[in-house]
Amino acid sequence: MEITSQNFKKNVKTALQNQELQSALKKSRSGFVDKRKIAVHALNEFEMLRKRAATIKNHVLAHLDQYLMQYEESVIQAGGHVHWASTPQQGVKIIQGICLKADAKYVTKGKSMIGEEMDLNHALEEIGMDVVETDLGEYIIQLAEERPSHIIAPAIHKTRNQITDLFFEHHAKHGITEKVEEVSAIVNEARTVLREQFVRADVGITGANFLIADSGSSVLVTNEGNGDLTSALPKVHIITASIEKIIPTYKDLSVFLRLLGRSATGQEMSAYTSIYRGPARSTDMDGPDEYHVVILDNGRSKMLEGEFWEMLRCIRCGACMNHCPVYQSVGGHAYGWVYPGPMGSVWTPLLVGLQNAANLPNACTLNGRCEEVCPMKIPLPRLLRSLRAQLFERGLVDWKSRMGLKIWAFLSQHPLLYRTILKIGAMCLHQMGRRRGSIRNLPFGSAWTASKDFPASTGGSFVSEWNSQKRS
Repeated sequence: MEITSQNFKKNVKTALQNQELQSALKKSRSGFVDKRKIAVHALNEFEMLRKRAATIKNHVLAHLDQYLMQYEESVIQAGGHVHWASTPQQGVKIIQGICLKADAKYVTKGKSMIGEEMDLNHALEEIGMDVVETDLGEYIIQLAEERPSHIIAPAIHKTRNQITDLFFEHHAKHGITEKVEEVSAIVNEARTVLREQFVRADVGITGANFLIADSGSSVLVTNEGNGDLTSALPKVHIITASIEKIIPTYKDLSVFLRLLGRSATGQEMSAYTSIYRGPARSTDMDGPDEYHVVILDNGRSKMLEGEFWEMLRCIRCGACMNHCPVYQSVGGHAYGWVYPGPMGSVWTPLLVGLQNAANLPNACTLNGRCEEVCPMKIPLPRLLRSLRAQLFERGLVDWKSRMGLKIWAFLSQHPLLYRTILKIGAMCLHQMGRRRGSIRNLPFGSAWTASKDFPASTGGSFVSEWNSQKRS
């Protein structure tokens, strides 16, 4: 998968000019936010659960190697297999090998951000597999040949008309030739097409929200039930997860489930919470003959050693991006890789290299809403500020910004000069905007005035105005 995070500024301009994208974002802007607010306020112990969840995760991360080994032993005891992948490329080879050994031709796949991290669909298609996404949102963007724009609502950037056109274009081969526009009809059409894919699949691949160490169980939370069909019908079930998904016990799981649904979609609980543990037993009515768990590191173990370890508490709820004014203005594709929004602005530089995502830490107003709503209490603004400091130290900041910071640093150490220049600047801005009361073309601030007017200065600095008020 091509990484275009270094083109963030260009991607933003494209996103802001895309009227259909802006229409889709506008319609979705308040939905998740309002529902989360209602659900959280209805649960008096929500803050207590946040603290408990963060404590559990901190404990696990401090003893991660022990819990990973315990999980592997438990899976093996249940008849399954655990595969360890240091890189996405290793993960891809492992999964390709499992599919080839099973002589698979058809693969159904549930939503998995680790699968996206591996660019798994393309890798399987390269060896001749027919891969179909079974989550409705993922299925839509697969038809559109796009990546997800949101980690829980992959097709949130699509309008209903766009989805109607996609289905009309791609479903003729399934004998469906009528355009449908109602939401219920669109869902039923997708259900009809996907039903035959579930039945013929040789391998089913799902993600995992949590891995439970003491039982070797994998927990999958969905609202569509496609995960159950993807895991139970094929002869081979493959789970893709990352090392930080481990939690100790089922008792701990109850804490996270009460946080996840409320933070993600504003539900008390998601519609389906499925628990898998090994291949089918002789007494089971359904289930796979083979059960594989592929666990990806991809730089996460290195994160444990540094200042960004708290990012590994993330449970992928999407609350930070739902409340982020930047994400809500440009959508997920502008971020240029798998993870968008505030969490993506931290994850992506850490996983693909700061030099490949230098603009993302600056894609934030530092308003703090992301930290406020994060169920795992991750200090996202502080982590973003730390990445900004690294950008400056490594010379990855453009020369204009570096020069501006150096000038400001010099002036801040010379108060008299600072106030003199500030006064001159305020007077100039006053003269520029005194007729209209605002400035249409602000020097060095054209990005601001391209979309909005800048209020004209009164002619004095804040300090001079403050002193004037005190004297009066």
